[in-house]
Amino acid sequence: MENTLQVNDHVIVNELAGLHRGDVVVFKDPGGWLDTASSVEGRPQQHRSPVAVALSAVGFGSDGDDHLVKRVIGLPGDRVQCCNALGQMEVNGVPISEPYLRVQPGEAASTIPFDVTVPPGSLWVMGDNRGDSADSRLHQGLPSKGFVPERDVVGRAVLISWPTKHWTWLDDHPRVFAGTDRPHR
Repeated sequence: MENTLQVNDHVIVNELAGLHRGDVVVFKDPGGWLDTASSVEGRPQQHRSPVAVALSAVGFGSDGDDHLVKRVIGLPGDRVQCCNALGQMEVNGVPISEPYLRVQPGEAASTIPFDVTVPPGSLWVMGDNRGDSADSRLHQGLPSKGFVPERDVVGRAVLISWPTKHWTWLDDHPRVFAGTDRPHR
């Protein structure tokens, strides 16, 4: 998730928030993701400071080491494709321009082409550092087919809380996904 999150950043998660495209979410490993993530970004930190242990005791700490952090790109029913002639992803046929991506100018939003429709009760998630992210694209061969069950989502990451020099709200970039809603039938 670099540059949105840095190694050793800690986040505060809203467990009650509804999920939207663009949200940064924390979720439990849906099966086999962490085996791949051990060599790429997105894996939670293993070291827990005494402060983290104390915060966990009152409900503000980590649930463990089986969680990942990614950005929601597709909601149930969405068709997500990559990439169009300009190297952009499309959500429901609408090209999106992603300012949070860690890619070089002119580089495609993904080096792995895909065309998926998100099944009911699932999400399509991707890291912001696409060249080094074990996200939905890399897990299409697993039983989950790269989708994250909504039941595995802990919540929306809303704030970087540690280290203090990184304190900031996490943006869900609603303008990026403007116009991507499917028409109701």
